[in-house]
Order: sequence, then structure tokens, then C-alpha cells
Amino acid sequence: MDAQGRGRADNIDPADQWVLNPNTGEYELRQNASGPQSGVPRPRRGNPAPAGSGTRPGQRARTAPERDSPAPPGTDVPGPRRRRGAPAEPPPGRRRTRTKPKKSKAKKVLLWTGGSMAFVLVAVSVGGYLYIKHLNDNITSVSDDGASTGGFSKDQAINILVIGTDKRTGKGNDGYGDAGSVGHADTNILLHVSKDRSNATALSIPRDLIVDVPDCPTQQADGTDKVIPGTQGVRFNTSLGQDERTPSCTMRTVTELTGIKPDDFMVADFNAVKTLTEAVGGVDVCLAKDIKDPDSHLNLSKGTHNISGEQALAFVRTRHAVGFGGDLSRITLQQQFLSALMRKLKGNSTLSSPGKMLKLAEAGTKALTVDDKLDSIGKLKDLGLELGKLNPKNLTFTTVPVLDNPAEKVKATVVLNDAKAPAVFDAIKNDVSFTEVKEKQKAAKDAEAARLKGTKSDASEVRVRILNGGAVGGSAQKTLGWLQISEGVEKSENAGNAPAELSRTTLEYAPDQAPQARRLAAIMGLSGSALKPGKSVTNSQGLPAMTLTLGKDFKGAGVPLTAPTKAPEVDKSTADKVKCAS
Repeated sequence: MDAQGRGRADNIDPADQWVLNPNTGEYELRQNASGPQSGVPRPRRGNPAPAGSGTRPGQRARTAPERDSPAPPGTDVPGPRRRRGAPAEPPPGRRRTRTKPKKSKAKKVLLWTGGSMAFVLVAVSVGGYLYIKHLNDNITSVSDDGASTGGFSKDQAINILVIGTDKRTGKGNDGYGDAGSVGHADTNILLHVSKDRSNATALSIPRDLIVDVPDCPTQQADGTDKVIPGTQGVRFNTSLGQDERTPSCTMRTVTELTGIKPDDFMVADFNAVKTLTEAVGGVDVCLAKDIKDPDSHLNLSKGTHNISGEQALAFVRTRHAVGFGGDLSRITLQQQFLSALMRKLKGNSTLSSPGKMLKLAEAGTKALTVDDKLDSIGKLKDLGLELGKLNPKNLTFTTVPVLDNPAEKVKATVVLNDAKAPAVFDAIKNDVSFTEVKEKQKAAKDAEAARLKGTKSDASEVRVRILNGGAVGGSAQKTLGWLQISEGVEKSENAGNAPAELSRTTLEYAPDQAPQARRLAAIMGLSGSALKPGKSVTNSQGLPAMTLTLGKDFKGAGVPLTAPTKAPEVDKSTADKVKCAS
């Protein structure tokens, strides 16, 4: 779909049709040059979803993973509220009093999405209910096919998979490389935002990384299901487009590779980087040397440049003229570009300009393909508000640690660095920052570590009830047997399923049970963050006991769950600093 061509009428930019009405303080659509400022745009129907994308009506419900008993159902997210109308006209003959114009109700929203490099902030200004529907109609969504967690949560860490395809659709894009590309996963970033929103990590996944693509259950356009067979030892970029694979298959491949299950995905093609950079007036990038790349068509001299449109696309596609000339070198350019774009969008000149924000809303919603858990402006706004809490200096860009493929004489692909990559994945899974965060976060980590220090009870004195809160079915019973038979924790019992699933295993205890908690933590390999001071419960014998809830991170009885407290050393950059490409 041509992202530049959608939503245009007589070559008038939709953002330029919205003007401020001083009487109401609202942005309203100007129907023509002389008409009153009272109209709103008629909602447009979006284009049909592509084949294989699935439709929301009649979509099957996903079942919770099997545990010791069924998990309780979730709750629905309320929809957006309707805007209030303008004040009524005064009675005839009564003098109209001049009122002070109200402040615009336009909402500033930072939304992370993508283009060829697949990762940008979009500021959205909402001018009314019908305009929201107009933006909703711009958005294309496809099924997540059960590959996600079910969508991000405001009170949990967030993991968003952002995919930039090499599909050449759109005006002027058929001249780039393979004009017939089905749209592979050309650029991939797993964005992890910490639970407390103090930091984030953008983990680039090389397209030429050799991985195993799993079997992918995929919803078809007619609502039926089809399992696309997996393949072993192939490039990561074939997880999308190849054999009619959809973004949900790329999501499953990321989970298989990293052990991290994304909450949502976003996809965009070449036009996203062009239209979004034009909407913000370009971004500033830096080169340590002159670059003239005949393949990407980038021709820039050494120094700092403001780039947008075709030039911005050329920048993020360049690889032969930088570094070692491969995809890993191009990733460093893309990360520099994204850092620059974030700084631009966090600046007052963008967020304080209603015109720019409306242009961003139009460009961003047209450029996006999202999963069906992010298929409205309301949901994207909520995500944007969470992401907007980030400080650029605490956003780290890094890349999955890899090595040249030893099976190749001519190096064209890479393989996972098994000595370094697992530590990076574990740090992200355990919400560990790759940057130094505020003192209060450091104090919290110190407090968690202190919970493990002190006297420990004998195993025979530990009294605990075990609940399954998201672990594999039967885990509570297996853990009970292991504790009683192998570890001497005889005063333990299986209490069935927890009322809700947890991402991480926890041990709740009363203050006087701290020595018992430290002993059980030592036996099970629990970190200080897993220990939750609280209150005791009563076991089946009517005696006070602790509560051990096995979360989704539980790996099995006897497998330690100690979480890392410090991120490993990796090559990285942060979004607040300019790093010139060489």
C-alpha cells in the first residue's frame, strides 16, 4: 500500500485543513477557504486487510496455558470517550460576552513505530471523536495468532517487536533492489521498556542471523487456520513473507531465539521513514567521513546533516560504504538515526506544534501495520503515553551478540554468540537496565539484595503453601515432591492455582517469617526481588505459612531462578548522544 498516497484529497495535506476555533478552543476541519470552522471529516473506510491477515469478527479466543486449574478470564479495555460539544448559542438580544479561549484539548502522545529501520516516535494530536475514527481507519491490523502475551500492560514491563520490511510498495520504491520482494523481516528491533519506565533497551536482531523458524499457526483471510511449517537453520528475515508467513511468525521466532515473548508487534515498509521524517522537518545525523553509496543512493559529506524523505531512506539502507560493509554496519546507522529521531520528537518544536502533530498522526497511522491488540488510536495512545515517560539517556541501543558463521568460507551470515547472548537475553527478561538509572532505583535494588542477608531457618522449620501462577501444568505438585523428599521442607503443601498468572515467581512472607524465606530462597535459587514482604496465610492445618507462587519464569523443580542484578557488558549507545558513523 502506498503510504504517501492514502488520505490525500486534491493535494491538500489533511493536517493543514484543521484550524483552531478561538470560541471553543478546539481544532476543527476547514471545509473550504470561505466556509465556517465547524465541520469534521467524514470517516474513510480503510483498505481491506491483506490475504492471511485475518479479521477480528469471529476471531477465535486464545486459551490460557494449561496449569493446575483454569486461569480466570481477563477484562476488556474501555473505549475512547466522546468529545463534548461547543457551548449553546445565547438567547436573542442577549449580549454575547467574550470568553477567554480554552486551552486546546489536543493530547500529546509519543508512539514508537517503524519504517525501513522500524522504530520511531510518533506524536499524535486528537482533534475530535470523528477524527479519531478517521485515524483508526488509516490503521491496518493483522492477527497475532496467539503468538503474543495478549497485549502490553500499563503496570508491567513492555516488550514490543518492531519490524521493518523490504517490501518495495509505494511511490518511488520499486527502484530499490528486489522490486518483487514479498516483504521479509529486513530490520528487527525488540524494544523492552522497564516496569518502572525508568529505562529501555532496543535490541537489534540481524536479518542474516541463522535461526530455527518454528511452525506458525496463521489465521487466513476467510477466518480459517493454517499451520505454516517451520524451517531449520535459515536467515531470520525469512520469518516474514517467506511461504506466506505473517508478523506473528516473526514474533514466534523471536520467542524461540530469546525466550522473551513480545506483547505486541508493529510493521512498516519503506514509506514510513520517508513520510515521518518529512512530517517532523527532518532529523540530524552525523558522518565521520564522506559517503557515496551507489546501492542506497546516499551521497553525503563528512559532518552533520539534516535528512528527510528519500535521503533519510537512503541513510538507513546504507551498508556497503560504512564499517565492514555488511548488515551489522547498517544496524549502527539505523540506531543513530533512531536516536536522532527520538531527540527531535522529544523537543518542544515538535510537540508544541499542532500542525506537525497532526501530520505525524496522519503519517504514522498510514505507515503502520499492527497486531489486533493495537488496532486503534486509543490503544496506541495508551502505549505512547507509557513510552513517553522514558528519558533518552536511559534508552540503550544494542545488538544481539553474534559471530561469523563458521560453516561459510565467504562470510554472509552470522550465528548466535552462545558465550554472550544468553546473558543479554536474561538481563532483558529480568528487567535489568543497561544504563545507570536514578538513585531511587539503585536503592530499591539494594533493598532487594538485603532481603537475602541474615539468619536462615532449618529446612524442617520452613512452612509454605505452593501455588501455580503461570508455570507448566503440574509444576506445583512436582515442586512439592522435590522440596519434601530432596530438600527436607516437609511442612509444605500444594495449594493449586493462583488467582492470577505472574510473569515471575514470588515468595510472600510475614516479617517474623524472614528466616524461613531466606532458607527457601537459598534452596530454590530465588533472587531478592522474588521475596515479597507481606503477610502470612493459614495452611490446611490452620498454621501460619508463606506463599510460594510459581510464575511463567519457573523452569522446573531444582532449577535456580536467581535473576541477574547487572546487565552484561555489550557494545551499545544511548539515545541522548550523537555518534558519528564511519
